[in-house]
Amino acid sequence: QVQLVETGGGLVQSGGSLMLSCTASFPLEHYNIGWFRQAPGKEREGVSCRRNRDGHTYYASSVEGRFKISRDDAKNTAYLHMSALKDEDSAVYFCAAGDGNSFAASYLLTPQAYDFWGQGTQVTVSS
Repeated sequence: QVQLVETGGGLVQSGGSLMLSCTASFPLEHYNIGWFRQAPGKEREGVSCRRNRDGHTYYASSVEGRFKISRDDAKNTAYLHMSALKDEDSAVYFCAAGDGNSFAASYLLTPQAYDFWGQGTQVTVSS
């Protein structure tokens, strides 16, 4: 069964850090990886992605310099390291895996680029 499971969400104070994990039931090494978030009443937003073909990573401007995406192939796990968190980072965070073709970053930050999704984990930042 194809499955992605996110963990690591929770409540954190503004300025704090969290690390989200996304563990797959299949090898992630051949897939593009994306992290998305969705706040109440808003559309799902691409936060970060890692293109499998060359390992390049990309970030939404709102998180550039504060978030970092990584992957551990031995553990079939992707990570999103989040620091300097702000109130506006509060959302449900989702990881996704998709066809490992060399798509443009602009496409990889859209939900359409991905075939498999986790159930999401809540991140709440309090000031």
